[in-house]
Amino acid sequence: MPAAHDGPDAPDAPDAPDASGGLSAPDAPDALEAPEAPVRYEKRGPVATVTMNRPDYRNAQNSAMTYALDRAFYRAADDNEVKTVVLAGAGKHFSAGHDIGTPERDSHLPFERRAGLWWDHSDKEGAESRYARESEVYLGMCRRWRELPKPVVASVQGACVAGGLMLAWVCDLIVASEDAFFADPVVRMGIPGVEYFAHPWVMPPRVAKEFLFTGDRMSARRAYEVGMVNRVVPREELAQRTQELALRIAEMPRLGLALTKRAVNQAEDLQGLHTGMDSVFGLHHLAHAHNAETAPDALGGMDIRAMKKAGG
Repeated sequence: MPAAHDGPDAPDAPDAPDASGGLSAPDAPDALEAPEAPVRYEKRGPVATVTMNRPDYRNAQNSAMTYALDRAFYRAADDNEVKTVVLAGAGKHFSAGHDIGTPERDSHLPFERRAGLWWDHSDKEGAESRYARESEVYLGMCRRWRELPKPVVASVQGACVAGGLMLAWVCDLIVASEDAFFADPVVRMGIPGVEYFAHPWVMPPRVAKEFLFTGDRMSARRAYEVGMVNRVVPREELAQRTQELALRIAEMPRLGLALTKRAVNQAEDLQGLHTGMDSVFGLHHLAHAHNAETAPDALGGMDIRAMKKAGG
């Protein structure tokens, strides 16, 4: 959930070529999105790199970014030349979560709905508005992207927090830099984890409980030890090592990759992933409704400053 401006040192666009995991060099083939777009789409051979591009705000996910990600993933799925997709974040951080405090926050605005049949949230109030919006842009979009029938590799550096976890978790593999860290601090808001509640499936249940109960950061090395991350690499090698893995995967037959991905996803769902998320999504919104009645707002009064002070 939480993310916002990174403070006085926020302008980190110059670091993007080294840290994003994307192909941000001027001569990168097929760099089709403007530099200021919330998502960049670039293709090199059989690998499409989708890069979140709000580095000044630690790639906080507003709705504009969410729908740009959806367009990019759909584009990669529709391109017969693309065999593998890389998801990266420009700048110092992969993503510090959902946008709850930047000047471009747009949660009140209507967008074309693609992930479900819930009605427009922007002219509704209270729980009806929150549930409809989060069913679409959070849980719905993540489930949609998880089913992309091409392997997706997350290239993670710096912060991967709350809503950032959701984006990494929908990917099939995660390559993390040594400075990457993972956290879900929303229990500080009285909320039982982010909307795409994959915690007990991406890590052992007791580790998931500690992760949530404390809100502490998990290092890349610890994430590797518990099986949440596939590889940990030096920061300066992140883009290259991710690309190498994506290219190796791309050597496999397209249909074989799609069917294998589907087989593993089905196994996770048989272990309760899909239905578990549905049940926790209801608890998530019970917490929002409780906060709305007993606290200053649906986030329990925890704005960006309060979350950062508390260590989130």
